[in-house]
Amino acid sequence: MRRDTFLKSMAALAAGSLPLSAFAASNVKMMIPANPGGGWDTTGRALGKALQEAKVADSVTYDNKGGAAGALGLAQFVNGSKGDANAMMVMGAVMLGGIITGKPPVSLSQATPVARLTSEYNVFVLPANSPFKTMADVVAQLKKDPGSVKWGGGSRGSTEHIAAAMIAREVGVDPARINYVAFRGGGEATAAILGGNVTVGGSGYSEFAEYINAGKMKAIAVTSGTRLKGINVPTLKEQGINVEIGNWRGVYGAPGINEAQRKALTDMVIAALKTKSWAESLQKNDWTAAPLSGPAFDKFVDDEFASLRATMVKSGMV
Repeated sequence: MRRDTFLKSMAALAAGSLPLSAFAASNVKMMIPANPGGGWDTTGRALGKALQEAKVADSVTYDNKGGAAGALGLAQFVNGSKGDANAMMVMGAVMLGGIITGKPPVSLSQATPVARLTSEYNVFVLPANSPFKTMADVVAQLKKDPGSVKWGGGSRGSTEHIAAAMIAREVGVDPARINYVAFRGGGEATAAILGGNVTVGGSGYSEFAEYINAGKMKAIAVTSGTRLKGINVPTLKEQGINVEIGNWRGVYGAPGINEAQRKALTDMVIAALKTKSWAESLQKNDWTAAPLSGPAFDKFVDDEFASLRATMVKSGMV
């Protein structure tokens, strides 16, 4: 390519006037800050597939790094991807909660906001062979002996952890006394619930749906304000527990990329969210589409940090 033609192409790219295919990354590197089998893993791989279907990425490689509510993956991403315009990291409300409780040495603000993708509410489940049948049974035991109720879910600071603390507070139990067992990924949490190693488990509905439908888990409550469409599970509010909390997931770019590179990543993600495979992933996983990008996403994350911190302080977690 002649030098003047190359420079004109780069100028047009920076101005955002070239088609998406002009800045398609040859290989997107997707950091998934959790072990395989959970919501972030499912989200990252679904997004990768959609990026390829939209023809804005030739290939996508995945790196799972679980632990500390995503803080270990965040640290690896921040320290190892500086200036890499092809790098992305899945994140969400769980990571914000983990940062608030864990105070890791790296900050999410070091990475580059790209977009929010989905929203989802949590479901609490019992193992199929549990002696308990309802959330009322769990609450009765919680009041009797808080430590005897093992709550299983994602990392400390996850939305299900916050919800468990909020439930305790609402029913008159000191949130600091709840026995919460944190797992590094959805697969580990699922195995613990199926094996009866925890009393009650919590996660996004999509992660437990197949086990609920197969009768291997019994769903006893959802954290939404109203019942989820097509899902016959009562809300906590219906059961006299005034708790409502949602989960959301998004994607960030690497530290140190410029505005043109950030826009390119954002446009790639937006293109991916319009594909058939992404629509199928939304339906399959019972995710609610919640796209948000640019300054609006930046403000949303800042507001979520403040809101989650306030909730966690009120629930005795911080």
